[in-house]
Formats: sequence, structure tokens, C-alpha cells
Amino acid sequence: MIFRTTPTTRPALRRVRSTPAPRPLRHRLDPARVEEIPLRAPDGVRLGLTRIRTDDTGRPAVLLLHGHTASADMFLLPETRNLVDSLLDDGYEPWLLDWRGSCRLPYNETGQRYTYDDVALYDIPAAVSHIRAATDDRPLFVVAHCIGSLALSLSMTAGLVPGLAGVVSQGVFLTPKLAGRTSLRMSVAGELLKTRIDHIPVDFRKVGLWSRYTPLFALASRGASCPDPTCQILHNSAWGTGASLFVHENLGEATHDRLAELLGPAPLWILPHLRRIELARSVVRWHGTDQRYGALPPNALDAAGRIDAPVLLLSGSENGLWLDSQRLCHDVLAHRQPHLDVRYTEIPGYGHLDTFLGRGAALDVFGHILEFLGERR
Repeated sequence: MIFRTTPTTRPALRRVRSTPAPRPLRHRLDPARVEEIPLRAPDGVRLGLTRIRTDDTGRPAVLLLHGHTASADMFLLPETRNLVDSLLDDGYEPWLLDWRGSCRLPYNETGQRYTYDDVALYDIPAAVSHIRAATDDRPLFVVAHCIGSLALSLSMTAGLVPGLAGVVSQGVFLTPKLAGRTSLRMSVAGELLKTRIDHIPVDFRKVGLWSRYTPLFALASRGASCPDPTCQILHNSAWGTGASLFVHENLGEATHDRLAELLGPAPLWILPHLRRIELARSVVRWHGTDQRYGALPPNALDAAGRIDAPVLLLSGSENGLWLDSQRLCHDVLAHRQPHLDVRYTEIPGYGHLDTFLGRGAALDVFGHILEFLGERR
């Protein structure tokens, strides 16, 4: 389906933020309870860390990690019952990290480039260290989505975040698996487009009709049932890879209309590391000779024996991006590391992002997370 639009007077060249300060979060919480913490990673990169304060200082802490190009906003949707609501009601203190791949930060479009090694080595351990210092070593859980979960697996197998009370991994963990066409498109598109553009936007209103990105949006619109260009490039194409990020019917209207805010542009310069990970069917380190990254294992799956926390592998049955990566991970770990406490739960009728953004996620998904945390608090 080809969408209709009107010409815009905005320039075709990108206009992006350059300040490292995160843009404001959208939520319906009492502002006095939401503490924004200016956190810097050990390599100097400004991150975002948010603490949702409660009156009970003895609550276990839960760190929430978003996926690449998403942000902490995905856990705070004001238009529906979100994961933070559920955690607060169940007696936890939520902490939300905007690591350097967040769309609340400018690094996907401007600034120093990075790999997932940087997220695993710097961002996640820095957040865990800060939370532990602020909570007097209360039990700390982690709920991680997509690339946030993938990077966490590298941190865990490096021994950089020991002693977690439990980990919920959504979508992908140690054994990434993409559809063949998605992997092929990722490789071909990366080579063809890398000299012309360095990121793929999702908000057609910002780039305009007469821009270098128009062919990508037109390609994403083919066969789409939704007239929204942002939905087309995410649900129908996943930034041009041919994958799908959610089951369309699971999103409420308000969330659907906010997709361009909840998910930002995807940087093409990250593709070489992502391709290497997918081809290896494991989370592998990008920097092979740089001694600064020597703490990270070359292959996280080979170092999985170092995982010292129980893990819940969660996935929607209709995951159109990572397919059955989580089931594969469970089977591989059961065979290679049978001593690990790892379980797998599949959510019928859900895709990838809608496990958190879906209007029914509080009923269909969050209960599995709370049950797992409750058994280990």
C-alpha cells in the first residue's frame, strides 16, 4: 500500500539533537517520585538513569533495560497499565536505564559511534553499580528487552554484574536468530546504503517527501494494511529488514500513534557487529584486539557457565524479528550448561515489542515476570 502525504517545507537533510541530556520522559506518576540521575559511563558518555522512588526503602530494586532505538518510555506508557505500574503495585522499586542506544539520547544520529561491547562493558555495569550503592545492596533484578538483553548477556558472562537476584530476558539472549531474508536484507542494505546514509529514520514527518529516505518508506509500504508510514517501516519492515516488530492488533490506538516517539532511527554503522552476532548464533565481542575490551569474552555462549543468576527467557509466539531465539537458547543451555537455572515461557499471540507495549500486556505478560521475581525476592 502506497501512503499519501503532502510536501513539506522541512529540509531533507537531517536535523538532530546534539545535546547528551535525555529528552523528558512521558508518564503519569507524581513528578516528585521520578528522580532523573545524570549518569556517565566510565568512557565519559552521558547516559540516563531514572529512579521511581517509593515510601518503602526496603523494596527490591528492578533495573529495566530497553531495546536499541527504544527508551525507558517503553516501560512507562501513560495510556495503559505499564510494567512500572505493575512493579510498584507488587512491592518493587523500578530503575530505568537509558543506555547509549536510547532514542532519548542523540548517539544513534550524532556523536561518537559505539558497538554493543560498549553497552556491555560500560553502560550496564555503571548502572548496576550506582543502583547497588544507592540501595544498600538490596536484591537487584533485571528485566531486559531485545538488544538490552543481548548486551546484558555479554555483561553477565564477563562477570561484570555478579550476584543479580534474577534476570528476565525478553526476545533474545545468548543465541540470536533472524529469518534468512532479514539477515540477507541487513547485509545487502548495509553495503548499499552505507555511503549514502548512516541511519534509517522512522518518522516520515521529520524527513519529508523529497528526501533520500523516501524510497525506504515506499518499499516498507508495500503490502501494508496500515496507512501510517511509521507503522509501515516498523511493523511491516523493521527498518527495511523485512521483519516485524509487533502484532498490530495488540497495540492500542494511543500507543500506535506514538510509535515515532517510542522508537527512534536505527544506525547503519551498528550493522557489522549485529551481522557478526547473528552469523555466529551467539553474542560475540566486536573488538578482538583492543585491550580495553579484554574483560568481555570473545563468545558469550562459550562463557555461559559464569552466569550466576536465575534467568527467565520470555518471547511472544509470533516474534517476527528474533523468531524462536529464546527457545533455542533454553535448549542449548539445557544441553551445555544443565546446572544453570533457566526457564522458557512463550506468550501466545504476541510478537516482539507488544510484550511491553501491548494494551493487554499487563494481563497476558507481566504476570509471568512478577511470578518469576516473586519466587526469588
